[in-house]
Amino acid sequence: MLTLDMKRIVREQPLGYVATVAADGTPNVSPKGTFFVVDDATIAFAEIRSPATIRNLQGNPRIEVNFIDPFARKGYRFAGTAKIVPRGEEDFNKLLEMSGSTLAPRVRAVVVITVAKALPLVSPAYDDGTSEPEIRRSWTTRFRKLQPNERFEE
Repeated sequence: MLTLDMKRIVREQPLGYVATVAADGTPNVSPKGTFFVVDDATIAFAEIRSPATIRNLQGNPRIEVNFIDPFARKGYRFAGTAKIVPRGEEDFNKLLEMSGSTLAPRVRAVVVITVAKALPLVSPAYDDGTSEPEIRRSWTTRFRKLQPNERFEE
């Protein structure tokens, strides 16, 4: 189900925007920067400080995650169901090792998402025929203007 490009985006852009729903129907979107690919149909994130997300998933395991390459203005949305694997459960250590998280001592659980649907996300900036290299240049230039004192290697 997960293509090589989908896996690449998760590896290169591990900041995923997670959408869950609270018991009262209120939507909750929360960025998580610890995503990793488990296998061809599964992604996961290391949960460090996400009490609302965990509470929502305990009541309703449905979840959607968006990943975007901010310079290409492309990415993917993954929808599926989540399973919370808390510290101390059998698979926790194996998953934590897979995550490669430098924050391992602070990880309270790993949220494992079985992906049921995966769709591309593409900015409307492409609608007029603008190429990816042109869009990358434009957004890279914009980022550099926002960070004038930073040095970036090409």
